[in-house]
Amino acid sequence: MNYIPLEELKNGWIFKHKSLPLTSADLNKIKPMQTTRANTLWDTFISKQVDHPDFFKKGDWAFDQASWIDSDNWERDWDSDKAELPHLILDHITWDNNTVVYFCSTRNNIIETTWATFKRCWKNFLFMDDGTILIGKKRKETVQFLSNGTFKIGSKG
Repeated sequence: MNYIPLEELKNGWIFKHKSLPLTSADLNKIKPMQTTRANTLWDTFISKQVDHPDFFKKGDWAFDQASWIDSDNWERDWDSDKAELPHLILDHITWDNNTVVYFCSTRNNIIETTWATFKRCWKNFLFMDDGTILIGKKRKETVQFLSNGTFKIGSKG
């Protein structure tokens, strides 16, 4: 089994928060990975050296400033009535709606969904904003969401 039930996710409440209700169709597309699968994905695409974004170091593509091309504030849009992601993200990521994406919080905590689902539910996901990295399957573009309310866009190595 590659996934755990959403109810078993430590921070699963973020997808059932009454102020940000999600449809059952979207909830069914939010798939927390089982630990061993999350570890493999993290080691392959994020870092073989560290288990949390706070600890990236030389040798990790996310640590390299050349990986990042721009930044902006996500919290302003999150706090507003605006439903869509910040424009800088939408301009940078032009993936098909069915592109599989991975919301990578830590080595043990990765959630798989689709780009369309993430775009609709991004405010729920960003209750977990502690350096979390969003990557797409077989895509180079990436976004990192920081707890200070900003994000960085770039390309993974």
